[in-house]
Amino acid sequence: MLKQLFLAAFLALSANVQADITTENRVYPYQNTALTPEERAHDLVKRLTREEKVALMQNSSPAVERLQIKPYNWWNEALHGVGRAGLATVFPQSIGMAASFDNVLLYDVFTAVSDEARAKTRLAREEGNYDIYRGLTFWTPNINIFRDPRWGRGQETYGEDPYLTGQMGMAVVRGLQGPEDAPYDKAHACAKHFAVHSGPEWNRHSFNAEDVALRDLWETYLPAFKDLVTKAHVKEVMCAYNRYEGDPCCGSDRLLVQILRNEWDYQGIVVSDCGAVDDFFKPGRHGTHSTREDASAHAVLSGTDLECGSAYRGLVNALNEGKIKEEDIDRSLVRLMKARFELGEMDASTPWDSIPATVINSKKHQNLALEMTRKSLVLLENDKGILPLKPGTKVALIGPNANDSTMQWGNYNGFPGHTVTLHEGMKASIAPDKYIYNKVCDHTQESSLDINAMLDIVRDAEVVIFAGGISPRLEGEEMPVEVPGFRGGDRESIELPQVQRLALKALKEAGKRVVLVNFSGSAVGLVPESDNCDAILQAWYPGQAGGTAIADVLTGRYNPAGRLPVTFYKDVSQLPDFQDYSMKGRTYRYFQDTPLYPFGHGLSYTTFRYGKAKADAKKLPAGHTLTLDIPLKNSGKMDGEEVVQVYIRRLADTDGPIKSLRAFKRVTLRAGEKQNVQIELPAEAFETFDTGTNTMRVLPGEYDIMYGGTSDSKALRHLSVTLE
Repeated sequence: MLKQLFLAAFLALSANVQADITTENRVYPYQNTALTPEERAHDLVKRLTREEKVALMQNSSPAVERLQIKPYNWWNEALHGVGRAGLATVFPQSIGMAASFDNVLLYDVFTAVSDEARAKTRLAREEGNYDIYRGLTFWTPNINIFRDPRWGRGQETYGEDPYLTGQMGMAVVRGLQGPEDAPYDKAHACAKHFAVHSGPEWNRHSFNAEDVALRDLWETYLPAFKDLVTKAHVKEVMCAYNRYEGDPCCGSDRLLVQILRNEWDYQGIVVSDCGAVDDFFKPGRHGTHSTREDASAHAVLSGTDLECGSAYRGLVNALNEGKIKEEDIDRSLVRLMKARFELGEMDASTPWDSIPATVINSKKHQNLALEMTRKSLVLLENDKGILPLKPGTKVALIGPNANDSTMQWGNYNGFPGHTVTLHEGMKASIAPDKYIYNKVCDHTQESSLDINAMLDIVRDAEVVIFAGGISPRLEGEEMPVEVPGFRGGDRESIELPQVQRLALKALKEAGKRVVLVNFSGSAVGLVPESDNCDAILQAWYPGQAGGTAIADVLTGRYNPAGRLPVTFYKDVSQLPDFQDYSMKGRTYRYFQDTPLYPFGHGLSYTTFRYGKAKADAKKLPAGHTLTLDIPLKNSGKMDGEEVVQVYIRRLADTDGPIKSLRAFKRVTLRAGEKQNVQIELPAEAFETFDTGTNTMRVLPGEYDIMYGGTSDSKALRHLSVTLE
């Protein structure tokens, strides 16, 4: 229906283009919609004064009334739904959606998000509202590598693996930006934060990532950015707060000029993280520049077109002092104006205006949120098949996250019409005489727990569900949190807070059967909980439909199939120093020890059996796409989904990753059903770091292809191929 409305509106708009050009207010070439966005941008820029140009290079861009340029605020958010702008469908936090291993569904999610975005922007324009969070340029996705579970913003990412991050990130971009052949872009996405950025939060304005090996740079930190730039054609890239090799990322010729612009041929906008240019010169931060004028000129000359902040106000003086040329300003400004023309933001209307306001948190989108939440849930433990709960079981739901709606929203969130908490979801799923609820304790305060009272509350329960974990009020971006184990939004300890450990230990000692539902945006050290609990379900920050989705899994209405997009370590002792950006000893690709739960892990209520895979060739010529045929059977008694994962390792590469994810596919099989799963591995799937050229290349030699439903080496099957 929306597609038909779009086409009809486009035809009507096209028919009126020539008439528009000849009206009194359409006298300049930049107002001619028959010209390309770039042609229009060049014409407009040459008509601006220096002061007007500089003002338009800041995120809160004022109107230029004499040229009929409307005000525009570039800053908007859509991390997991349109953020910070009132009513919107709130999907699971990004790390949860990564656990779905379903980039096809993720594309549908962000198509829904961009539908809501277009409708909300149109409504704002009709009200004359050009404030922050009302535009069409969304500073998402966050595709930094979640290299360390202590990073509070890791919840915003798609996990620790470059390939998974790239695949999910491209789905986000394509869903937000819409069809590339549409007359106007639907919205603009932004790949952030470029580059080598993943905590700590407390020193991000002064941290220098100077000892990053070239292998780590090209094989871990940059691949997802390259995917979004060269394949998904993302319209914006946000440079990071930190320094890289001594230069602030928003002034790094190496990152922004050599790699992004020259090697990847990026033509879009580079936007600074908010206040990042201030970090160039303000005391106690990077200190690489002495004045605002020096800093802003350097940032523009390095390719940072748009600033979130106020440092670019110094560009007028920088121009007058000869620190930058007007043609350098014009180069950035053409990119900015071109983007506004591509979105139709400078025109009276676009075909996207036909999207009705009724899409916002519509029933269809609510159902989509429920589907994605179900797919995000990861069953970590299920001792003796305690789950799904048997009908008639008397259940007690306790714990700090049992009835906390705002916890479920994560960060950078919108505001749903209604959030189903776990308490609400369970109350709707279990008969009143079989259900008990009490919070019993909060997240971190030991004084909030009365063990005797808790045991009395759950005395008659056959199964206790403990809704624990942490909260986005404890982990997130640069937060003023003063709680033991947490610092500035990050964590210093990854273990479950002590008050919750005490509660679970007491339940175990009392002989209760316990299911832990763990809410968090990051991996939590769950030793001894893995022994003290009969089952553990990882719920992330599940969004507005969380309670329904979790209740569906606990009661067996939905068979879980989420997979971990991050390694769950046993405790913080298994981790290197947080500020060490070397990948050695980090993530499933380089971790030599045994984790509690490996990347890609997730249980089901059924079982799957893999057969011997066949390849269409054992010796591959250069550029050949290898096709795998993997036999798979649902050998259990319940319909379910399996995430087929394919990993690759070049045997001669002794310094490289232990294995690297190179393909995945989420498939559905009925009980007893067999299916041959087709997986294609293009030539680039075999790219590894070549130490001779310091580049990523496909090198000849023998490769071990591993496949199965996890990254756990003991559970994977193998196939060898040779690249000639």
